[in-house]
Amino acid sequence: MEKTAKAFNFAGRSGMYDQVITGTGFFGSMVSNLVWKMDKERDLEYQNLAKSGIAKDFSGKLLEVPVGTGILTMPMYKKLKSADITCLDYSLGMMNRAKERAKGEGIENISFVQGDVGNLPFEDESFDIVLSMNGLHVFPDKEGAFKETFRVLKKGGIFCGCTYIRGECKRTDWFINRIYVPKGYFNPPFDTKTELRKKLESMYREVEIKTVISEACFYCRKGE
Repeated sequence: MEKTAKAFNFAGRSGMYDQVITGTGFFGSMVSNLVWKMDKERDLEYQNLAKSGIAKDFSGKLLEVPVGTGILTMPMYKKLKSADITCLDYSLGMMNRAKERAKGEGIENISFVQGDVGNLPFEDESFDIVLSMNGLHVFPDKEGAFKETFRVLKKGGIFCGCTYIRGECKRTDWFINRIYVPKGYFNPPFDTKTELRKKLESMYREVEIKTVISEACFYCRKGE
C-alpha cells in the first residue's frame, strides 16, 4: 500500500494524475489514446456513467473513496449544496489537492478523512451513496474494499463508480500488467466483466454494468 501511496503522491503533485484521469492536455490525451483506446468523448462517457447514480438534487450522505485530487467530482459536489459529503483517500498528497480544489470551488458541505478503504472509520449503514471512481483496481485488499463499502452503505443505498476490467482490450491489459502494476498505480488481481458482475450480484439486490472499452461503470442498489 505504501508503494501505491508514494506513486500517487508524486502523480498528484506533478499534475500528471489530473491529465491522465481526464484525458486532457498533451500527456493525458496521449495516455488515454495509447493505453485505453479512448478519445475525449469516451473519457466523458465513462465519467458520466460512473456518476449517473447520483441525482442532481441529491441531499443525503455521500462517501467518495478514493477521492484522488477531486478533479472528477468537485464540479458535481459544488452543485449538491444540500448533501453531506465525505471524501476519503489513503494518499495524503492526493487528498490535500482535493481539499484545495474544494476550497477553491467554495464547497463547504464536505469533509476529508485519510484512511484505508479496507478498514473504513465509519459506522454501519452510514451513507446513502458510496462512490468509487477508478479505485477498485488500485486497492490491494479488494475483498476488504467490497465488504467495507457494502457495510457502510444504508439499506436501499447506492454503490456506483467505475473500475478497470481485464479482457476487453489486449493493448490496455498489456500496459496495466507491464507498467501500471510494477509502478504501483494498479494492484492485481483484476476482474473480468463477468467476474465483477457475479461479485456485485452476490452482494447487491440490483446491479447494472456498462462498459467503455476497459472501464466498467457500475450501479448497484443494496437490499432493504
